[in-house]
Amino acid sequence: MTKFLTLVFAIFLGTSAVAQDVTPSEVVDQTPPELVLDVRVASDVALEDFLWLNRVIVVFADSERDPSFKQQLELLAERPLPLLERDVVVVTDTDPKEPSDIRKKLRPRGFAFVLVDKDGVVKLRKPSPWDVRELSHSIDKTELRQQEIRDARETQ
Repeated sequence: MTKFLTLVFAIFLGTSAVAQDVTPSEVVDQTPPELVLDVRVASDVALEDFLWLNRVIVVFADSERDPSFKQQLELLAERPLPLLERDVVVVTDTDPKEPSDIRKKLRPRGFAFVLVDKDGVVKLRKPSPWDVRELSHSIDKTELRQQEIRDARETQ
């Protein structure tokens, strides 16, 4: 699963390298680390791991072959910078038969896209893929993000 996610992100972050007949692993190696989203598998983490550090986008599906799941990962990979600027980590869960603690807590049905803010509160649930622009606007409206923006202005 992790190799699949790495490949998806590599394809979209390194399209110029792919066009030059470079293998996907070489594309991953050439992608600047500051432009790669942190993508984790739900069975390896807990939401508490990110408390006050990161916003978490959890992408659920009943299979990694789900077209909505694939589309959501593609949308996130196309524009990682706005997500990285907002301290976003992506967590995936495509195994309803072996439910992770995150799946048990958030209880999705089929495909689901869930945004959990740094304080651990669910801010957004969507039954279909969302693009980064819409997501960024939603994050920017939260009180925590507004405070981060104010704090950044004060330190300049």
